This record gives sequence, C-alpha cells and structure tokens, in this order.
Amino acid sequence: MSEKYDSLTREQLIDLLKKRDRTKKLGLVWERDEIAADQAIDENFIACEIVPELSDKPAPWANMVIEGDNFDALRWLRMTLAGRVKCIYVDPPYNTGNKDWVYNDRYMDAEDRFRQSTWLEFLYRRFTLARDLLAEDGVMLVSINDEQRALLELMMDQAMPGMRIAVMPWRTRQGSNADQRAFMSPDHEHVLVYAKDEFRFLGNEKSYSMYKHFDELRDDWYRLSDLTLGFDYRERPNLYYPLQDPKTGNWYPCNPNSVWRYATRKRLKPGQRVQSKPMEEWLELNRIKFPESPNTRIFSTIDELKAACEAGEVPYSGRAPLIRPDLPDFEFWVGKKIAYGTPSFKRYKRELRNPRQPLSSWVSPRAEAKQIDDGSNTIIAGTNDEAAKEIKSVFGSKAFNYAKPVSLIRELVRQSTGPGDIVLDFFAGSATTAQAVMELNAEDGGGRHFIMVSSTEATEEEPDKNLCRDVTAERVRRLNTNDDPKYADLVAPFAYLRTREIAFEDLDYDLAPKDAWAALETLHGLPLTVYNTATPWNAHEGDGVTLVMVDRYDTALLDWLHDRSRRNVFVYSWAPGQLARELAGVEVEVRSVRDTLVRSFQQ
Repeated sequence: MSEKYDSLTREQLIDLLKKRDRTKKLGLVWERDEIAADQAIDENFIACEIVPELSDKPAPWANMVIEGDNFDALRWLRMTLAGRVKCIYVDPPYNTGNKDWVYNDRYMDAEDRFRQSTWLEFLYRRFTLARDLLAEDGVMLVSINDEQRALLELMMDQAMPGMRIAVMPWRTRQGSNADQRAFMSPDHEHVLVYAKDEFRFLGNEKSYSMYKHFDELRDDWYRLSDLTLGFDYRERPNLYYPLQDPKTGNWYPCNPNSVWRYATRKRLKPGQRVQSKPMEEWLELNRIKFPESPNTRIFSTIDELKAACEAGEVPYSGRAPLIRPDLPDFEFWVGKKIAYGTPSFKRYKRELRNPRQPLSSWVSPRAEAKQIDDGSNTIIAGTNDEAAKEIKSVFGSKAFNYAKPVSLIRELVRQSTGPGDIVLDFFAGSATTAQAVMELNAEDGGGRHFIMVSSTEATEEEPDKNLCRDVTAERVRRLNTNDDPKYADLVAPFAYLRTREIAFEDLDYDLAPKDAWAALETLHGLPLTVYNTATPWNAHEGDGVTLVMVDRYDTALLDWLHDRSRRNVFVYSWAPGQLARELAGVEVEVRSVRDTLVRSFQQ
C-alpha cells in the first residue's frame, strides 16, 4: 500500500493528511484521489479556438458553442467568466451503464463495483468548477432520475456546501405499463436546485380573483383570510382568549386547536413588545371582519352551558366544539352573547409586499394545466414525448435520445434569469437549453446569452462522430434559418469554439494570439470577434470598456489611444514593459497577456 505514496513529496503528504483530518464523518464518501484531482485542475492550460466556418451568423457573437471535454471547457470558462454566470442547467449522464453515452466507455463500467464512485468523482470535479462560475445571484439546476437522486444530492452538498435550495419533481410521462420492479412505473424525475445567497426565483404573478370585497373608505379591494394559527391553546396560551365584536357586543370563542393570530393587550406584560399589532389595534383599524347577522345564544347558568355542550349546541369548528368544560375559563361564557361563526382578517390589495408569489417545488404536466387553479405557482411543462417531437421537428429525424422538453428548461430559465444574463449548459447534448433561451428572448426581448458545451463523442468505432458539430450546434443553425412560423422569431448568432490543451511551459510559443484574444474578450464581457492577424494590433470597443491587444507596436496606436484615454481602456501585450514605456502619458492600463490569463486560470 505504501507504494501508492512513494512518489509524493513531503508537502503533498502533509496536504493529504490535512484533508483527511477535515473529512466529514457523516455524509457521502466515495473513492477518490484528491491529489490527482487537484493536479488535474492545473495540469495544463486550456485555450479555446474559434472555428469561423462552424460559427453561425456574422461576428460579433454573444453566444458560444464549445466543442471539447466539459472539464477542459469549464476550466477555460472559470478563467474567463468566474462569478458571472446567472443560470447553469445540466442534464448529466444518469450512470445507467448504457453504451449510448460515450463517457460510459471511458469512465463507467456497469460491472465495476466502483462505478458509482467513478461517476460521482467525474461529476464532482465538474460541479466544483461550475460553482465558481456562478454569480452571487446565480443558480445551478440539475436533472436526475429517481434512482440516482440521493447520491447526486449528497455529492452536490459537498461540491456546493450551503447552497441547496430544493428538489423539484417533474412528471416525465403520463404513466406506463412497463414491467418495472414491484409493478411500479417510475414516471417522474427531479431537478436539484443549488444557488448562491442572493438568488431568487422570479415566481408567478399573483391572482387577484380572491380580492372580491371593496372598501369604499380605503378605495381598495380586499380578501378575507384566516385569523388563526396552527397552534393549540396549550402551545400558545397567551393567544387563546375570547374575542368580542365592539360594534355588536357578540363574543366569539377561540378555537382551542388553532389560536388567534394576534395577541391581546390584556395578556401582554409591562413593556412587552409583539412583532405585529395587538388584536385591539386591528379592531380599531376595522381590519377584523365579523360575520354579518350571526346566530347568537346566551346561556344563563353553568348547568345550561354544560347541557348545551353535551347536546352539541355550542359553536363548532368542523367536528371540534369551541366551548367545552375542560377548556380554560369555561365559566366565562355564562351570560355572554355567544355568536356562531368565524371572524376573518381583511387583507388589502395595495398592501401586498410582492406582486408575485413564490415558485412551487412541483412541475406540473401540460395535461393537468386545466385542473390547476388560477392562483397556482407551479411550473407547467411538457413530458419527454414533447422532447422527442421537438427533435424530430428540427432535424426531421430522431437525431438525439433522451432530450428534455424545451418547455421544462424554458420555464426554469424564465424563473432564474433576466435580461442580459448568461445561461450555461455543459452537458448540452441536443442544445435544448439553447432553444429555450432563444424562445425566451423572442418572447420578451431579454437578450440572454447561452454557452453550450458538448463533446464529439467520437469512439474507435466512430472516429468521425461529432455530436457537438452535428447536433448541438446544428440545432441552433437550423433554428436560425427555419421558416416554420413556430421558429420564425428565433435567432442566436454563435461562435463555435474548440478546446485545446497547452503545457504551461509552452504557452509563450503555442498560445496563438487569436486564442488569447477570444479569452480576453470573454474576460472583459465582450462578444467574440475574429482576430485579424494581418494588423499589428486589434481593438474591440464595447459598452463601457475598450480592449486592445498588441502583437507588434505601431506608432499609430499611440494616436488612436490618445483619443480614447480615460475610457476604461485595457491594453494587452506579450511584452507589457516595453509597451508601457511607449505609452507613457496615455491614461490606459497596460497588462501582460500571459500573466493575466495564467493568473485567472490558476485562481
């Protein structure tokens, strides 16, 4: 066993021991080589090369399709987009052992007893990189089946500690007679939600249909809501008291199983404060709605009151009597004008703190949309059948298996993003996420940008296979030129990029200026353009920032920069010292191409 550690340095051994000391004793544990995982992050540098002939529409390109291993693509994205991605949606491999996903050949073996650990480690390395991409109000949404949900969720708790928000069940189909274990058809999957602290779902517009009553004095509509809480009189004794209508003198008993929502001044200690107004103040403000012309009754003696209790003639809530001998202050009700009915609280429309209601954790199928009330806060989405039809509609054939319906991802993205936000899918597959973004932009003009990452999935048997080129990017190309009225308004110019590994010691020779340019444009939040190798320097003037990369110094650059100084100008050079001397007196920031990219890459 010691041979495993013979090649490690003293510092690596100390680091390994420290990590083992920090290992949680409770939680998910899987076989992993932490040192190898750490080394893999910075094993080499990743460049992304724009392939103009595979890109679509003229530059500049605000969207990207990246061909390559998503681990490499994520490392490049962490260098260029750390902390700026609003929404990440992924539909990762479900670790079924099937051969229809190329990574199963390289990472998973259905007969391997460690295959779960291999799968978890494969995803863990990618999810920790993805975590660093999220903005402070960003969210990651992950689809998973029921079989693997528990493992994936526990792993994500470690990859994204403290970020778990919810699990959203989604109906994938309308039932099946498939021969499943225990004669049970699994007709649902899950969407795991992990987010930064500032993230909030959009929610849904509140229905005002319940605001049926109009208050002429306040010139506002109101609805009646419950005046009680879900605690009994033993749990909240200070909230258990009789309530009197000050206009009629009628008395209303408190439900012993559901006490009043607001405290009474009579039960407050001197100097004691309550979070809300006391009941008496709500009464003074005319916010308590008492039943109109209720039945009333007076019991003159204690025996008469007890007899009424035995006969079931006292006020009830459901099957529970509101007055009975074993409750506190039973004698209070003798001689009182007891009203039958339930007071309510008036909630006014103008007092709504938020015009929207929070999103439900349930995703409902379209077939049940008519059964859902207008006030529903659920997402309405199609099933897998919709996804298959959509793929056929775009490609004319079944070009991809197991795609998610556009409606599901579109509504998730709608709930998670706003205008100009970046949406990433690093298991892009058939680019359903790209179409979802395109549909939303066509609907609201939001100008969201997508980044789709997909591998070629080439194998020894199919060396020329290229899923990214022929499916992921092709779907967006076809949508960009589709005359079908359904797709007529969809358009998303994109740059097609290809990842490339470079040893750090070879960066000065192997990092092409055009690849550095693409990284710097992305780093500064600019759309991608084609680098012109024929000119001594390239410039990109965007909103609020100007980017310049100098390959060869030219005196014309000095005059060009003089007119643009003090405008947030960043000038990059392979030899920044010499350039800084040439540009002395010009208010621009001169930076090293190599140092900037390496520092960002190894953050």
